[in-house]
Amino acid sequence: MKKLVSFILALVLCLGCLALTGCGEKVDFTVGVCQLMEHDSLDKATQGFTDALKAEMEKAGKTVTVEVQVAGEADICTTIINAFTAKNVDLIMANATPALAAAATGTTTIPVLGTSVTDYADTFAGKIPANVSGTSDAVPFDEQAEMMIETLNLVAGDQVGVLYCTGESNSRIQYEAVKALFEAEGIVVEAYTFSETTELQALVTKAAGECKAIYVPSDNTVADNDTVVGTICNEKKIPVYTSYGGKICYASLAIDYYQLGYETGKMAAQVLLGNKTVADLEIMTLTPSVVYNEELCRQLGIEIPEK
Repeated sequence: MKKLVSFILALVLCLGCLALTGCGEKVDFTVGVCQLMEHDSLDKATQGFTDALKAEMEKAGKTVTVEVQVAGEADICTTIINAFTAKNVDLIMANATPALAAAATGTTTIPVLGTSVTDYADTFAGKIPANVSGTSDAVPFDEQAEMMIETLNLVAGDQVGVLYCTGESNSRIQYEAVKALFEAEGIVVEAYTFSETTELQALVTKAAGECKAIYVPSDNTVADNDTVVGTICNEKKIPVYTSYGGKICYASLAIDYYQLGYETGKMAAQVLLGNKTVADLEIMTLTPSVVYNEELCRQLGIEIPEK
């Protein structure tokens, strides 16, 4: 079934490419965007990228076509990237780690910019390809852990559950980081991992029954299903802290994904206009901001610090 879906998607993409090139309207640049899945953070990053790139091109008197394709699952990213490389787009933007990995595998010559990626070095086993750069959604994990300890009055012996999908390497990185930080304070950390979303409801129910709080890294699969997490944890009065923000968390230290995508779009413009090569661009991170969900904090009896 996956092979059939991949074939159909490839056919649709190719027909779309023919339609674009055959419409008679000449554009200066064509950019392909491969987004892993639809959810608020990734959607904002893609929108920010598109807005920035088109604004920069307009200022330069150039035109650009941005073709956005959403994979829905990691395996389909390869099909999308192959269609973009067959079309020989001028640049690929890969939104999320699986999309970036597929893009880097699919081409060594087309410039590739990533966004919503936590750790580029880990994604490529320490050697980032020469045609790859972009923006990272990494945040200070020590500050996140400290924020949870202070606001929830966590003490040695309390248990914090970390919920993430095993298919996302960025989530594993964040789990290992916060685990070490919590355990340094004597706080017990338990990983609640899943590979299929059908496991999520039972897993979250288990975690909410065993933990004082739940930490969710910037995991795309959880974010796409976080209503399930929020509903169960709210019913059991278990506070949820997310690395990416969102409605289910009582608090977060997170970045603005629209702005993250916007910075990636500005990078893309520099590359397309010949002002810089991908190799010239350092991977960029943003300064995160502290956000509290006042209504949720009241429901959970959490006091928001005055500072």
